[in-house]
Amino acid sequence: MTSDQTSAPQGASPSEPTTADEARQFVLPLVVRVERAAPPARTDALETAARAVLVILSDERSLGEGEWAEAMRDWQDARIRKVVRRARGAEWRRAEALPGITVTGKSAEVRVYPPVPLDGWPKELARLQVSGTDLDDPEPPLDADRVTPVLWLNPGLEMSAGKAMAQAGHGAQLAWWALSDEERATWRDAGFPLAVRTADPLRWNELTASGLPLVRDAGYTEIAPGSCTVVADHPALRD
Repeated sequence: MTSDQTSAPQGASPSEPTTADEARQFVLPLVVRVERAAPPARTDALETAARAVLVILSDERSLGEGEWAEAMRDWQDARIRKVVRRARGAEWRRAEALPGITVTGKSAEVRVYPPVPLDGWPKELARLQVSGTDLDDPEPPLDADRVTPVLWLNPGLEMSAGKAMAQAGHGAQLAWWALSDEERATWRDAGFPLAVRTADPLRWNELTASGLPLVRDAGYTEIAPGSCTVVADHPALRD
């Protein structure tokens, strides 16, 4: 399962060079636990990955003079690249021993780490599997309600679970950037409730024209450059 994605700054085309491309490139590593006997449900993994991104963005170690703050700033000044890998058994235990945060969903566990240089992965993470596994939902997810932030996936794109996890993380991050400090605190204090759903095709057209935060993929893997992958529909950002 792999997703090596970037998102361009809002208003910029992912295929056009920007100041984000001139900066040193960092990546936010995420590792999802996928045990053979009990893999997580796909939607829960996507939602847990999105929350993991929000958790590390808001963690005190990522802010001000915190121990992760410089790496977080360097990463956010470039393209917000995320890579999702999978681990099980001893691999997961080694991954958990590294500095980071584990976020748990209903069936999913995702560990997020402070950003690392694109060519400077810790060996414990660099050796993890990046392909060969996908995830399914045992039952269709319930409809999202109007008061919960929803990360809407493009219904016209086929994405692996890893790719979709990274894209959901991008959408959550763009929503976070668009919120006020008070709105961020409210979301954080509530535990970052959110849903990830695939939009109806007609609804997708409305969403992409709504002015809500929109993720455009850089096109390094799986889909064409500039593809719109996620709309972040947070109630505080609706007109």
